[in-house]
Order: sequence, then structure tokens, then C-alpha cells
Amino acid sequence: MDNKANKNESFPTIKTSRRGFLKTSAVAAGTTIGLSALHNGKILAAKSTTGMDRQISVAGYKYDRVEALFDGQVQFEGFESRFEESNIGDLNTHVFSGPQTREVSEIGLSPFMLAYANDGFRDYTLIPVFPLRTFRHKSIFIRTDRGIKTPEDLRGKKVATPGFSSTSLTWLRGIVQHEYGVKPEDIQWVVSSKDSSAKLSGGASKFENIIPENLSVTQGPAGMDESDLLVEGKVDALFHAIETRAYVQGNPIVGRLFADYRQTERAYFTKTGIFPIMHAVAIRKDFIAAHPGFPKLVFNAYSQAKKLMYEHMRKLAWATISLPWVGQELEETRELMGDNFWPYGIETNRKSLEALFQYSYEQGLAAKKLTIEELFHPSTLELMEA
Repeated sequence: MDNKANKNESFPTIKTSRRGFLKTSAVAAGTTIGLSALHNGKILAAKSTTGMDRQISVAGYKYDRVEALFDGQVQFEGFESRFEESNIGDLNTHVFSGPQTREVSEIGLSPFMLAYANDGFRDYTLIPVFPLRTFRHKSIFIRTDRGIKTPEDLRGKKVATPGFSSTSLTWLRGIVQHEYGVKPEDIQWVVSSKDSSAKLSGGASKFENIIPENLSVTQGPAGMDESDLLVEGKVDALFHAIETRAYVQGNPIVGRLFADYRQTERAYFTKTGIFPIMHAVAIRKDFIAAHPGFPKLVFNAYSQAKKLMYEHMRKLAWATISLPWVGQELEETRELMGDNFWPYGIETNRKSLEALFQYSYEQGLAAKKLTIEELFHPSTLELMEA
């Protein structure tokens, strides 16, 4: 292949306004592509012990930290709960532009922020429960023949992204700017027309984009996903929420920028105290109006379910998780991040939340710099886990 020729190829410039993006359901896209592989369409019900005829619908992924809510070990006291597993694209669509029949829903944090800041969305409010979070240094992939050894080497390079304004990509751009001094303006962005992880996962949502006017952002060739762009040399690097197809398949021309990303991410946490948040939990506001104590009840239920997960990990992770040294990993994680290494509540997450708010605003995605007090229900601002 002629890498030099491919590198100089130009793409048509994308012109999508912030408001136009929202009106075409960009916020319904989701923040983590590929998680729909977890979705199997099952609906589970937790039996109420109170006998009260108050039914609620709750939706999200069945992570280990919420499993006790799905199987009924932990219940929303006074309510009969119906749980539905769903992928993030469908979860966001249901809340932002769908029937809104779910009282409680997992939601993409950045899409919620953009809906609130740019489109006046107020039908749901957040509580400080964060079902999905992950460190992001692992999510930068490179062509191994382009001389990219450090994040600083990304200056002037072409970097592909599947979409542009997801939570994961907002975190990645923010980390590269604030930790390594490479601003989004220093990079030539190429948005792929397809996403390899969506194909592999069997149907991740395709989303629109908010494209800031001050950046160089072009559209990749039709029919080519982000993995194709990297392998064929049309871009030099790739920001992606999960592992791109070429990396999964072991293509030698594709590598991670941070080979020892575990060590890099541990150092990042030690320095910043930030554990990046991807998803939150949203509650329909009209239901809160009828049941003012509901947000606190939901917070406590999610917290209790997580505590059961911790107990299981300490006692039985060695037997139930198929990793030979999972016990050591748990010990090292607790030593670095504390016993409650997946915290809920505002104060323990303030730094992570305010960092994402700052990144979203300074990258030209959100029309205003958001605050915690705006997005989270007032009754949950002081809640702390026991």
C-alpha cells in the first residue's frame, strides 16, 4: 500500500451544529460502543416484600455491582421493581426521545450533559450512582510505523474516532490535553463512517456528532470503519472506547500508545485522584415529584448491591472469576484506591465530575460549563455511603 499517498488524502469537512446534533438524536447514541454485547434482552423482576402496589421499571446493564438489584437480593423498599437489560444506545434513546416509561435508567453521562446544556432537556435528573467507569489511557491505538512513541507525538497527526462527542472521547481528548499538553486543535480528526465494535457486538447504536467549529474534523470514506482507516494508513492513530477490530485480531501494524497502560493509569489516579465516569443513573422527575424520598431510596439500593459485590469479591472471586491472580489484583486495587474503589456520592466523585464538565465545555461540546448542582437532584447532593 502507498502510505504516503493515503496520508495526504483529504476528506470532506463535517459541518454539524451543536443544536442540530441534538435534534437528530446524537444524545441517544451512548458513551461506550460495544457494551451492547452484554445485552441479551432479558427482563427480570424483583419481588416486593411490602405488598404495596407501586411498580417501577428500571433499566441498565447487569454488571456485578448491580446484580443484586436484578435478582432481588436488594430491593427498592415499598416498590415492585421490573428490571430490563438494555444497551446504552437504547437506554439513551428511551430517555431522550423515547416513551420515557422507565422511572430509573442507566444513562450516558456526556449525552445527558449535552442534552441538558444544549437542548433544555429536563425530564430526568441524575443521582450520584455511576454504574460504568473506566480509565482511558488504554483507549489510544497507533500505527506502529508512524513514529508515535508519546502523546506529544500526536501533534499534527491524523487521529480517527468513531463519532466525536461521546463520554469516552471527551475524556480522552481532555486527558491528552491536560496531562500531556496536546490540545484538540493540535490534531487532525477523522470521523469514521462505521464502527468495527458495533459490528462485532451485534448492533451498537450509531450516533451523530457535535463538531466544534474551531477544530479540523473531516469525514472518513464511506463504508470504512475506524479499524480500516488505521490499517490502511489513512490515519496515524485512533481514539476508541474499546478495543478496535484490528487490535483484537492482532494486526502487527496496530498497537497501543501506552503498552503498559495499567501502570500508566495507576500513575494517573495517584496524581489526579480521578477515576473517569462513563455512565450515571437517571430518575424521571415527575415520579420524584410524587415520591420525594425516591432518589435517596434508589441511591441506597445501588450502594447496598455494590456492597454485596465487594463481599463476594473478597470471599469468592478466586473461584468465580476466571483470572488466576484476581485476588492479588483486588488487593492491589484496594491498596491504591481504597476499600470502596467504586464510590458513589458527590464528594468522592467531585473531581472526576468537574473534570468532565470542564473538558466538555472547553472542547466546544457543551454550550455552557455545567455544575453538579444543576445535573444532580438536590436531595442527593449530601448523600454518602455508609
